[in-house]
Amino acid sequence: MYYTYVLLSKADKNLYTGYTSDLKTRLVEHNNGHVPSTKSRIPLVLIYYEACANQKDALRREKYLKSGNGKIYIKNRLRYFWSNGTA
Repeated sequence: MYYTYVLLSKADKNLYTGYTSDLKTRLVEHNNGHVPSTKSRIPLVLIYYEACANQKDALRREKYLKSGNGKIYIKNRLRYFWSNGTA
């Protein structure tokens, strides 16, 4: 399985979207500063993920979630999360 995921930076409150075949390990890599694009934004919290049967579908989904429409989708999908003051 491949996973498309969204992380919330507790440092700057911005989102990071990526994909991986090992979600637990990738989250540890992000929070240990081993990912250049997020190392200055730790700690990061996993707020959303989707499972895909293959890498191409996960990559396609990652690209969509990074687009303007994808960001709207995440905002709407996690409406309670944002309104609950959790973020």
